[in-house]
Amino acid sequence: MSDPPIISIRELHKTYRVGELEVHALRGVDLDIQRGEFVSIVGPSGSGKSTLFYIIGGLMPPSSGSIRIAGQDLLGLTDAERTELRKTSVGFVFQKYNLLPTLSARDNIAIARDIADKNGPLDAQFQEVLELLGIASRLDHKPRALSGGEQQRVAIARAIVNGPAILLADEPTGNLDTENSKAVLGVLRGLNDRIGQTILMITHNPEAAEYGHRIVRMRDGRIE
Repeated sequence: MSDPPIISIRELHKTYRVGELEVHALRGVDLDIQRGEFVSIVGPSGSGKSTLFYIIGGLMPPSSGSIRIAGQDLLGLTDAERTELRKTSVGFVFQKYNLLPTLSARDNIAIARDIADKNGPLDAQFQEVLELLGIASRLDHKPRALSGGEQQRVAIARAIVNGPAILLADEPTGNLDTENSKAVLGVLRGLNDRIGQTILMITHNPEAAEYGHRIVRMRDGRIE
C-alpha cells in the first residue's frame, strides 16, 4: 500500500465578498501531493494560486471542502492547533525575505527555533544544508551585507531549520535577478534531491516552474 499524500485537497472552494460582489477565488480544487515531491503551481494573476497557498499553509480558511496536511484535518483544528502545525510541519518562503535587519543571518535563522521552542545546537544534517545553501560562511553577516540571493537563502534556511514536512514557497525569486534566481531555484531543487524535502512553489515564471518535478496549472480558480 502506498503512503497517503502529505497534502490532500478535495472540492476546495474560497469565496470573498468585496462590497456587494462575490469573488470566487477557488472553485472546487482537488489536489494530492506526495511526500518528497517538488510541485510548481503556475497560473495568471487572479487564477487562485496564492489563495490556495495561504489555505494550505493554514493562514486562511476555505469556504468549503476538505484539506489534510501531514495527516491532520486542517479544518478540524483549533486556532492554537493550526499555529502549532505551522510551527512544526510547514516552512514558509516568500518573495520578500522578511529578515530582521539588526540581526545576523545566524540569529535570523535561530528565531525560527525559538518560536518552535527548540534549543541546543543545530544537528549535523542541518550543517550540511547550510553548505548546500552556500551560506555557511556568511552566518555572522547582517542582511545589509548579503546579496539578494544570499538573503533569500537565509530565509530558506530559517524556513527549514525545524525540519518541516512541507516547504511552501510563494514567488521565491520574484525580487531576484536571473543569476540569483537560478541559484535559489537550484538550492530548492537540491534540498528536494538530497534530503527529500517536500516543496510546493507558487510562481508565474515558466522557467522557474520547470525546476519542479510536476507542474500544476491554475486558471479561474480551477486546476486545468
